[in-house]
Amino acid sequence: MSPELAALLVVIALFAGVGITAIGPGGVFVTIALFALAPLSSAEVAGTASATFVATGLLGSLVYFRSGEFAQGYAREMAIVLSATSIAGALAGSQLNLLLPEYVFGYLLSLFVATIGAVIVYRERVGLKPSNRLDSVPDRQRRILVGGVGLGIGVLGGLLGVGGPVVAVPVLVVLGVPMLVAVAVAQVQSIFISAFATVGYALSGAVSIPVALLVGIPQLVGVVAGWKVAHLVDPHLLRVVLGIVLVGVSPLLLL
Repeated sequence: MSPELAALLVVIALFAGVGITAIGPGGVFVTIALFALAPLSSAEVAGTASATFVATGLLGSLVYFRSGEFAQGYAREMAIVLSATSIAGALAGSQLNLLLPEYVFGYLLSLFVATIGAVIVYRERVGLKPSNRLDSVPDRQRRILVGGVGLGIGVLGGLLGVGGPVVAVPVLVVLGVPMLVAVAVAQVQSIFISAFATVGYALSGAVSIPVALLVGIPQLVGVVAGWKVAHLVDPHLLRVVLGIVLVGVSPLLLL
């Protein structure tokens, strides 16, 4: 890997870290950059990215715990249920990735990124509001719903190496969870989904430690900065910009 490429990956990882704790979908940019620029197989991309998301999840959870987002009881419950159900999904998704041809991984990642971006932009443009807040749903129904969401996010995270927040935050917000609480809960979930996905890839030798360190350290710096941004900047503007960028970069994954 050339010094120029390494420097570019560091910059992308820094901004990705900001996105992780500012609005949730941010780590996906590390996956995109590794897939498009680094000399890694699709399995190594997903495995290496997942390894970095373990660290960002731990730090993100810590800073959001500090700012009080977990003071609400249902936030802690959601974090536990999402984390538990995403484990099985992450393991299944990581094993499925190992069976896919390289070109299929590219198409899936491109489609996933474009879809998430389009959903974010559409929701912000039309001002979509949930019909019911998730904390007003009966306990049993809420746990079943959150568990199903966690399982689906686990499969996607393990399969594509995109971590949990990129999917969890938009889904939780649509379900009526406050933005900062959704981001905080997603940090906890990402620890488990990424850890088990990383184990699955590591057993197949598909985790590059040098690359994980190269992009993981600047991501951690970005995580702290993103947490501060989330408490200072209008999240509506940040979500619109992110959605547009996701849609814009998705075709590049097919090159």
